[in-house]
Amino acid sequence: MAKIVRYECKRLLWNKFFVGLVLVLLFYGWQILTGATILGVAHTAPFSPWSFGDYLSRALPLLWIGALFFMTFFTSGKARRTAALTGAAPMSPRRYALARCTAALAGTALLALACLAEAAVFYGCYFGWYGWGELLVPALITLVPPLVFALGSGFLLGRLRSWLLYLWMLVPFVCLALPLPESLSLWNGSFFSRYPLAADSLDPAFALPTAVLLVQVLLFAVGVGLLLFRWGKQGRL
Repeated sequence: MAKIVRYECKRLLWNKFFVGLVLVLLFYGWQILTGATILGVAHTAPFSPWSFGDYLSRALPLLWIGALFFMTFFTSGKARRTAALTGAAPMSPRRYALARCTAALAGTALLALACLAEAAVFYGCYFGWYGWGELLVPALITLVPPLVFALGSGFLLGRLRSWLLYLWMLVPFVCLALPLPESLSLWNGSFFSRYPLAADSLDPAFALPTAVLLVQVLLFAVGVGLLLFRWGKQGRL
């Protein structure tokens, strides 16, 4: 099992696409940090949870695309032909499916960690600030639910038609163009720039309205459910 996971991780991560995606993500992230985050968002400090969450929400479309691109390695025509061979192997197809899910999660986590590490370097170099405990909650709330949902929905869509993954990559950009309600405002980043302005004080403590939290929990639950459904189908694409 461990050998299969290592093989799938090598396929996903040891290629020009992954290196190029990381470089693009870091370049774009640095532009956000030095162009918008450094000024603070909604009259908050650059290293406040609000400004940090705004940075993550701006980087999220690229992370979403990266997660879905990982799915194309498992849903392409070549992968479907390979599945016929692995299906005849003595190892359970479910274990192959679990290995692929693990590799996709690992790749997505590395992209997110690159985004977080860049912010750490920025805050340390520009402000000498290292209070990362304050930013853990906005990081988890902003990144984990949508990326898990991207992986789960990507497996489902790729199983139906591989080209649907490329259409699904446009979802974050569609959200940016729509006037979403507050419960979905994390999807277009408006939550971090608007909610602090409605508070009674400048730079308020980070808090999530119940509706926003419920949407994020639901996204996470649906994403996990789709991944389990994919595994339960014995990994057959």
